[in-house]
Amino acid sequence: MKFPKLVKAYCPKCKTHTDHSVSIYKGGKRRTLSEGQRRYDRKNLGYGSTRKPEQKRYAKVTKKQVLTYKCQKCGYTIMKRGRRVKKLELVEVIK
Repeated sequence: MKFPKLVKAYCPKCKTHTDHSVSIYKGGKRRTLSEGQRRYDRKNLGYGSTRKPEQKRYAKVTKKQVLTYKCQKCGYTIMKRGRRVKKLELVEVIK
């Protein structure tokens, strides 16, 4: 799916519709010292294998792509709900 790089959307900080630059959200690196990660590592310790069974086949073919909108005026970023697409391509739209 092709999606424009520049979109006019509502900015809650400016309280008007302004131009927003669009980018695809990418999750950051997992923090090894966070409490959840330490708990997960502690449960995986020992002689056995992983505590949860490995998934053989997936029910879903696609993943939800989350879009981040950044206001051109004030720099406020908004995360938009994920779209279920196989391939999301950001395209420059010329008017």
